[in-house]
Amino acid sequence: MAAYLQWRRFVFFDRETEKEGRAGGSTGPGSPLVCLNFASHMEGQIWFLPRSLQLSSFQAYKLRVTHLYQLKQHSILVSVGEDEEGINPLVKVWNLEKRDGGNPLCTRIFSAIPGNKPTVVSCLTVHENLNFMAIGFADGSVVLTKGDITRDRHSKTQILHEGSYPVTGLAFRQSGKTTHLFVVTTENTQSYMLSVKDYPHLELDTHGCGLRCSSLSDPSQDLQFIVAGNECVYLYQPDERGPCFAFEGQKLIVHWYRGYLIIVSKDRKTSPKSEFAGNEAQNSDKQVLNIYDLCNKFIAYSSIFDDIVDVLAEWGSLYVLTRDGKIHVLQEKDTQTKLEACKSMLFRKNLFEMAINLAKSHHLDSDGLSEIFRQYGDHLYNKGNHDGAIQQYIRTIGKLEPSYVIRKFLDAQRIHNLTAYLQTLHLQSLANADHTTLLLNCYTKLKDSSKLEEFIKTSESEVRFDVETAIKVLRQAGYYSHAVYLAEKHAHHEWYLKIQLEDIKNYQEALRYIGKLPFDQAESNMKRYGKILMHHVPNETTELLKILCTDYQPSGDNEGPGMPEGKKANSEEFIPVFANNSRELKAFLEHMTEVQADSPQGVYDTLLELRLQNWAHEQDEQIKEKLHNEALTLLKSGRFKTVFDKALVLCQMHNFKDGVLYLYEQGKLFQQIMHYHMQNEQYKKVIEVCELYGDQEACLWEQALGYFARKEEDCKEYIAAVLKHIENKNLMPPLLVVQTLAHNSTATLSVIKDYLVNKLQKQSRQIEQDEQRIQKYREETTRIRQEIEELKASPKIFQKTKCSICTSALELPSVHFLCGHSFHQHCFESYSESDSECPTCMPENRKVMDMIRAQEQKRDLHDQFQHQLKCSNDGFSVVADYFGRGVFNKLTLITDLPSGKAAATIEAGLQREL
Repeated sequence: MAAYLQWRRFVFFDRETEKEGRAGGSTGPGSPLVCLNFASHMEGQIWFLPRSLQLSSFQAYKLRVTHLYQLKQHSILVSVGEDEEGINPLVKVWNLEKRDGGNPLCTRIFSAIPGNKPTVVSCLTVHENLNFMAIGFADGSVVLTKGDITRDRHSKTQILHEGSYPVTGLAFRQSGKTTHLFVVTTENTQSYMLSVKDYPHLELDTHGCGLRCSSLSDPSQDLQFIVAGNECVYLYQPDERGPCFAFEGQKLIVHWYRGYLIIVSKDRKTSPKSEFAGNEAQNSDKQVLNIYDLCNKFIAYSSIFDDIVDVLAEWGSLYVLTRDGKIHVLQEKDTQTKLEACKSMLFRKNLFEMAINLAKSHHLDSDGLSEIFRQYGDHLYNKGNHDGAIQQYIRTIGKLEPSYVIRKFLDAQRIHNLTAYLQTLHLQSLANADHTTLLLNCYTKLKDSSKLEEFIKTSESEVRFDVETAIKVLRQAGYYSHAVYLAEKHAHHEWYLKIQLEDIKNYQEALRYIGKLPFDQAESNMKRYGKILMHHVPNETTELLKILCTDYQPSGDNEGPGMPEGKKANSEEFIPVFANNSRELKAFLEHMTEVQADSPQGVYDTLLELRLQNWAHEQDEQIKEKLHNEALTLLKSGRFKTVFDKALVLCQMHNFKDGVLYLYEQGKLFQQIMHYHMQNEQYKKVIEVCELYGDQEACLWEQALGYFARKEEDCKEYIAAVLKHIENKNLMPPLLVVQTLAHNSTATLSVIKDYLVNKLQKQSRQIEQDEQRIQKYREETTRIRQEIEELKASPKIFQKTKCSICTSALELPSVHFLCGHSFHQHCFESYSESDSECPTCMPENRKVMDMIRAQEQKRDLHDQFQHQLKCSNDGFSVVADYFGRGVFNKLTLITDLPSGKAAATIEAGLQREL
């Protein structure tokens, strides 16, 4: 039982007087449109009081109105009154939205008394669904109307309850699909279940109350039925009695309003004339109106009034009607004002729990609640109650900056409190990386392995911390197994491998883990950690690299026809992994060239270098021969065409003779082949090279002659062979041959005797041929000049009888040329390109003219002349060719023409030359 005197008092309502007027009688509960029955209730009128407080009325009964009930969710008003003398109360149902002659429409009228037994109506209630109406009587009976209460045809009336004590209060309670009716008399309280057939009932208590001293609470108090006796206020559920409150004093009126219990009681104890009329004051003493907050156990308002007629709740306010005709309005203050008004007092008296409950019941926002929790936590912290303080600080999470709390509990003695706070911070997913670090450090300092495991082994969907931070902290604290577990679970592959390789040094496990990863991650991690793994587990690492670069499938995947095609890594990128592991590197590269012929060029280059190194350092002749063949086979595989220079450098570095010669040959470096043999003084090889490649590069014979000429040894045999080929191919002028061999003391005249004799004989024969040709050209020139003179001095007789084009007999008109060709005019016009040229001779003439023009264009090509002279084997022929073109002709520059006879002579001379 709550002690009334211990409850705090506040002033959460403002009081003001709204209007003065005449009032009297009883009233029904408030509604969207307040319905009042004033002094004129004895005249049978129902009065309306709108928000403007302008009264209006209509005649409802002929004699009097005794009870009203207005529904909250419908515009329906139910009244009880009398139309004639005697005890014959009538129930009328009014539709306030419809009008009948200016008055509300009465939809139903029926007699209220049960079983034609005359008795006085004591109370009335209607269910909001309009399917139930209950009327209580002074003789202790209750009549229930079930069905549509607004119509006679769709409802049925029956006596629900009979007793010996007057019924003082009724209330319907709806919970889901279950409907209960509370019935209270002056001596007991009962409940009926109306949603079950036969309406079973239960007596809840042997306490009752007077008229208007019962009410039904709202859902904040679980729709409990309130019965206000003179000593206590009782709360009831449909099946049991709930709490009670020791509010002493004679109760006159009881209402429930927005979570508050409103009680009007006498200011001093005064007994009523009868129990049934307990609400009727027997004198004009003052009356006290108290507004209670049952949840938080305080009095929200208390004031004294003179003769209260009723208390109505409407338009968000409480209206108190007094018998002196005044209407007093009680307006509830807003939440913030109420909290500010009481907060200082509550905090000053350390009544934080009450402040918190008050804030919650008034739906204070989370920021306001958080501030109360913080102040409460500070209060407990200052008192040394750290456990209690941390619980309050936990309630501020999400609003209060965590650092405010963390700084207070960094002391080692309070580490368990800090741990509790940080745990909650993570549970609400509000922790950052620093908070995770701090919490894990708390676990490790407390050696609380169970909590640590519980924290890190949450399901992946419940992770509320930064995983990478947790891994770092655990690793730093030496909890390697926990860190590895966390890294593997959350796919932090880099951290897993780093811990396995650097801390635990479990190389086999790290390699197994990489083999389970998807291709991209497996590739990147092998590039990062491949050298470490190769150093400690070379064979296993090499095998994994072979798989990774050919047809990789993660080891955890099941092979089958539905599996996607494996990916391949670039094998060349993994060559650096094999540093200091040449044996494994050779095996890896050979495997790649066997299974993947299109391997990157770097694979073949590195394999060649490895084979050459092994060949160069091998001492066993049989093995060396095998390695020699392997290296040469690789060179001949055709994979080094694009990297010819690189392969050549490798062979030269390792003095791999056969490889060097092969590459020279492939690169058509014939001079290098010969120079290679010259350096090794392999005379026969020099001659062989000249014979093999001399046709492709003629200068090889010249270089061979120069090489043998510089030798002081007896090389007559080789010189003779070279000279013979030079003579046959006419590769060098004789004078140059003599000059070349003049430097060799062993090369006597007998060596070149035959060469010189043959060369002189050939030149003699050539001179004879040239002289004959010259004589022929001179004779032809003389003949042509004679013809020209004849044409100039003598007439030309044209004796052609046939056209030179169509070979038909000539007919006039015809065209004749001095060259002797004749044509029909129409043939000439059809085939001739120029009127002044013979169509038959024109092609040959044009060739000659083109040759003349070409020679003229080349007369100034000095650079070309120098180049040809330098590169030609026979410089004399080049010079002679340019002489013939007139390159070396003397240029005569005429600046001023002479006058008279001299000028005419010069012009005649030019004409002759032309």
